[in-house]
Amino acid sequence: MCALPPPLLPASVVDQALTDLPRWERRGQTLILTTTFPDFVQAMAFVNQLIAPAERLGHHPEITIIYNRVTLLLTTHDAGGLTQLDLDLAQAIQGLLSAP
Repeated sequence: MCALPPPLLPASVVDQALTDLPRWERRGQTLILTTTFPDFVQAMAFVNQLIAPAERLGHHPEITIIYNRVTLLLTTHDAGGLTQLDLDLAQAIQGLLSAP
């Protein structure tokens, strides 16, 4: 028996949530974050920090790394768009960026 995907969120709910996620933007049914680090090592260290929250939520970002620039895309593929999982993971990632 397969679990049903979580329900899609209305754009208004996503847009309201983005007020607390200033580094993120919505493009259609995807949340996007691009952030730059001083060097490749620090970019990779950040990406490695994504493992714990992604595994905890059972939801994984699409990741592009170009030297010191990391771009993350969040969408719930099996639901066909943005769900609470995307907002929860974005919030967790935002916390990692805000941590000292």
